[in-house]
Amino acid sequence: MRGHISRRGKSSWRLKFDIGRDANGKRQIRYVTVRGKRADAERELARLINDLHNGVLVDPAKVTVEEYIRKWLDGPHGLANKTAERYLELGENQIFPTLGHVLLQRLRPSDVKSWHEHLLKDGRKHGGPLSARTVGHAHRVLHRALQVAVKTEVLARNVASAVPPPKVEADEIEILDQGEVATLLDGLQGHWLHPIAAVDLATGLRRGEVLGLQWDDIDLDGASLRVERALEETKRHGLQFKPPKTKHGRRTLSLPPSAVTILREHRVKQLEMRLALGLGKPPGDALVFSRFDGSPIPPRQLTKEWAEICASRGLPRVTFHALRHTHASALIAAGLDVVMISRRLGHANPTVTLNIYGHLFRRNDDAAAHAIESVLQARPEC
Repeated sequence: MRGHISRRGKSSWRLKFDIGRDANGKRQIRYVTVRGKRADAERELARLINDLHNGVLVDPAKVTVEEYIRKWLDGPHGLANKTAERYLELGENQIFPTLGHVLLQRLRPSDVKSWHEHLLKDGRKHGGPLSARTVGHAHRVLHRALQVAVKTEVLARNVASAVPPPKVEADEIEILDQGEVATLLDGLQGHWLHPIAAVDLATGLRRGEVLGLQWDDIDLDGASLRVERALEETKRHGLQFKPPKTKHGRRTLSLPPSAVTILREHRVKQLEMRLALGLGKPPGDALVFSRFDGSPIPPRQLTKEWAEICASRGLPRVTFHALRHTHASALIAAGLDVVMISRRLGHANPTVTLNIYGHLFRRNDDAAAHAIESVLQARPEC
């Protein structure tokens, strides 16, 4: 049995193949849309025909929400490993218990609405309401999965589009003031987290980016560093280096003098440690922040030890990500424009920066009022 492949768009293909006849002798045709190169379409067609011959071809009408989402996340989904892991976690905890058994093609907007109401009332694993923010995250996973089903013609429409996620009240992000920064850095003296915290405050790097830094990325004489990769940790794939989060993630940042001094001191201590262990001088691609043997520090370990050291030493009880927020806040307070701040933070575009820090820009709007007042008060000379 052979199938047919036809082009639908620049990078999408329609597969057509005969799956036999129904009880009335009517010929049945299956259509599937595949995105990618023609070779991808050919492989998918071969797989589908093989499944048909082996009697394991799944009828889309019999696929449940849980089966579809699991299959999507287990295949070539195009998501980052960490994102796929988080999506599956949201599926297992928030989507599958309520909607998992529903047939995908029988899912209705009313089901999605009832699901939201259930999660907001009693959606926690051991009972109790879920936050609107978490419900929104779960909704986006369902919406994205259904959108894939629409693109591949498994569904005619995305029913999650008809029901908006719960409204989330804007939360104040964690930001350290000048005194708290000093307290934090003083309290971390002598701990391996001190140089990491100092560099993160100076650069605003994401956790994975700071743990992915290599000495080749840093120019101490030129007081700059390049962001070339990030360290990612997932249950399925373990520790992996990957490109930065966005296409603007690869960037070069200037370093303040204090950060250069801390990095020089850290490099000397790292070299002394390696020599004491008989490891020799570190190569250029050695990690800036690593375990004693040069291996990567797992991001989860950093987060865990960060919380423990802040608690045990009576330091400000904030997440490690608060250092990135503090860096951004300092740039805004200094009057830097949003485009420059966005580039320094490695955001996809300035809109992302404004969505996160827009309220901080508004706090500094007095400067705009003063600027326009000087124009309004100006008088032409007679």
